[in-house]
Amino acid sequence: MESTLGAALLLMLVAASAAQSCQCATNHRVTSCTMESGTCTCTSFGSDQRVDCSTLTSKCLLMKAEMTRSPSRGRRFMKPEDGFLDNDGLYNPDCTANGTFKAKQCNQTDTCWCVNSAGVRRTDKGDTTMVCSRLVRTNWIFIEMKHQERESAFPESEVKNSLRQIIQSRYMLHPKYITLIEYDSPFIHIDMKQNESQMTSRDVDIADVAYYFEKDIKRNSAFPPSNVFNLSVNGEPLNIEEILIYYVDEQPPEFTMKRLAAGVIAVVVVVVLAIIIGITVLVITRRRRTGKYEKVEIKEMGEMRRGQNS
Repeated sequence: MESTLGAALLLMLVAASAAQSCQCATNHRVTSCTMESGTCTCTSFGSDQRVDCSTLTSKCLLMKAEMTRSPSRGRRFMKPEDGFLDNDGLYNPDCTANGTFKAKQCNQTDTCWCVNSAGVRRTDKGDTTMVCSRLVRTNWIFIEMKHQERESAFPESEVKNSLRQIIQSRYMLHPKYITLIEYDSPFIHIDMKQNESQMTSRDVDIADVAYYFEKDIKRNSAFPPSNVFNLSVNGEPLNIEEILIYYVDEQPPEFTMKRLAAGVIAVVVVVVLAIIIGITVLVITRRRRTGKYEKVEIKEMGEMRRGQNS
């Protein structure tokens, strides 16, 4: 009897230990956090997906959590030829069972589009019949930033070291994926490149790293408040006032001229107005000159007639 009771107590202790609550170190948009096999695992807001807090949460699940919690809404480095910005912003994504984006996304209406592995639209928008054959991988993240103006530039080597260190330590990205950091005050350029064949099961995705980094820069961190973001160079804050992220996929994006229609129309309107104004000015000028010539001719003819009469 005593042995049975002891075994029952032991099982209760083990269960209690397994269900011990914990705090997610990499994501504050979670709930129901428990220790599972020595790892803090939580449920992401907006979905029933469990996330591993020993690594970064996928961008797709982070975006879904944000929509659930908050439904409201100089010189540059040469950007990549096929690089494009995320001009659509936040939306409520459809995620797969492992937390990645589904290739086809829709906005709860009849409007759909295809995205890359970073969840960024890479095609024109269409209706629900459009087909996205596969999820195209983003294998190059091009980040351009500008820090606040200052009397003198930061030491270039220190800026590179600080950024490389924080990307490796805070976002757990292997250094081999940070392929380039450039600094030309006040502009900073970071390249992260990662082919799927290079990745191991424990590697974080560069798209997730870029999203966490952008949220930190814009002071809307996905980390818990206790995990403070501190980007500095030799103890001085590196205050970033602008950040642009370009996405380069394994295949070029499939935008058509529809995307440029508004800009083309604007250019055409300006050109037409310029032509009309030019023609109007020319006509007025010619009329003025013609009027002067006619007055001179009339005057000369009058003088000739007076001379004949005399």
